Amino acid sequence: MDDHGSRRKDRTSSGHRHATAEAPNRRKRLTLSHLAERLGVSTATISLALRNSPLVAQATRERVKREAEAAGYIYNRSAAALRTARSNVVGVAVHDILNPYFAEIFGALEDTLGASDQIVFICNHRDDVERQRTFVQALLQHRADGLVLCPSVDTSPAEINRLVDAGLPVTLICRDVEGARAPVVRGDDIAGALEAVRHLIAAGHRDIAFLGGRRGSSTGRDRHEGWVRALREAGIDPDAQLYEPELMTRAHGFAAVDLLLAREPRPSAVMCFNDMVARGLIEALRRHGIEAGRDIAIIGYDDALDAATATPSLSTVNNGAAEIGARAAAMILAQVAGAPITADRVIIAPHLVERESTGGRRR
Repeated sequence: MDDHGSRRKDRTSSGHRHATAEAPNRRKRLTLSHLAERLGVSTATISLALRNSPLVAQATRERVKREAEAAGYIYNRSAAALRTARSNVVGVAVHDILNPYFAEIFGALEDTLGASDQIVFICNHRDDVERQRTFVQALLQHRADGLVLCPSVDTSPAEINRLVDAGLPVTLICRDVEGARAPVVRGDDIAGALEAVRHLIAAGHRDIAFLGGRRGSSTGRDRHEGWVRALREAGIDPDAQLYEPELMTRAHGFAAVDLLLAREPRPSAVMCFNDMVARGLIEALRRHGIEAGRDIAIIGYDDALDAATATPSLSTVNNGAAEIGARAAAMILAQVAGAPITADRVIIAPHLVERESTGGRRR
């Protein structure tokens, strides 16, 4: 090999060694994902912590900031400003999307929100507060404009208030959370149950069972309270009646027939927490040759879409589903626009609808 070739090889080798020596010193751009992986939290949590959001606990905010500073991460405030722009997305979370009552609420929500070009994201949290929290976190990641929430059992006022304090428009529907500062739209569940049981008492019933309702929800407690008040004002001891909480679905109502038939004496009337429990119970009773409206009085709650067309048609309490949906959507839109809310508590007056299942007029 001549001297020229030797020198060229030396330069090539030297250049390669130089590049190899420099490679370990090159640093990749540090991202939110890197920080999230290091700390074992979501990128949304990192972003919120770096913006001093009250949605993240103070200890977590401080830990994120320490790690970001140690790693040399520079927070991009321009990008953060873009991330806070309007998304035209509103989240809606309820505990049972299979319930026709919520289908009616959804319809009214979508009509009102759609008229303002809002898209609805739906969550069925099934009364699992962790599922609800995951959905809320996803809404924050998608920069949602607001949240309409029928809160899960075990929802704390603090977590709702953190969302409110962070500026996310929130409206509660159907259920209350005591101490939460978000506006609420719901029916008057005590008054509705009171009217339903008074109707049964006026028809001559003295042994009136109550089936269903989550004890951990305001709705379950309030409808039970209405049942208790109506019995007491008629001189009937509630403690002597059949009361079986935590039933929510049609399947629950169907299975509850065994409790009813084992009772001595058998109740002559049943107040059900919702129409789904009532429909399941009516179907199961028919298999035993017992007809609602003829052999036993059964009344539901919510006046869901199929209550009037079922056989027998279901006596129930209309709880203003369409109005709840429309009013809740209007509240969210007002908050998004920065307009004042005319009322932070809207209580819809319920009304009794008498049909065949309590011996009302046959079609």
